[in-house]
Amino acid sequence: MADSSEKMKADIQRLTAENERLKVEVERLKDEMVRLVGRNLDLSERLEYDVEMRRRVDVARELLDGNIKRQRNADLQDDSQLMAIIELRMEKENLHVNPDFNANDLAELLGVSMSRLMKLFRHQTIHRTPDAYIDNLRVLSALRLLREQPNYNIATIATESGFTNVRTLQRRMQDVIGMSPAEYRVMFTRDM
Repeated sequence: MADSSEKMKADIQRLTAENERLKVEVERLKDEMVRLVGRNLDLSERLEYDVEMRRRVDVARELLDGNIKRQRNADLQDDSQLMAIIELRMEKENLHVNPDFNANDLAELLGVSMSRLMKLFRHQTIHRTPDAYIDNLRVLSALRLLREQPNYNIATIATESGFTNVRTLQRRMQDVIGMSPAEYRVMFTRDM
């Protein structure tokens, strides 16, 4: 029994020492974990900073590229050359059929300022504004569709021409040619 008691005491001492060693190891691991979490937070902040800096550099690059393009186009002294570029792009890309396309989009497309675009239209076209020019392209598109697509209803023609609704198409056609889309279609089909 004494042997067993001694063995038990030895086991308790050994387990107590092991327990103390494990407590020290747990504290060391906690400290290491705190250090690693702090390091991860620091790395995460650095990564966020790097991502933000890259985004800023990309935005700056886009602005710089846009300014260079704008400057290049603004330097075109020949207004008729710039007008030819507008007409080619509009004809080729049919940008006017997008109802949201406006003068600001046209200026951006050309890489010129709005004041440069307004000045160009004042001096080079019968249209007083770029928006009037875009609107006129929409009316011409509607007239073409009215002639070429007799099965299309007026709402479809309005949409495919870039007008937001039938009423706007009707009002614009009345202003430009003095008749409604239906009257134009009747006149055109009557002559065929």
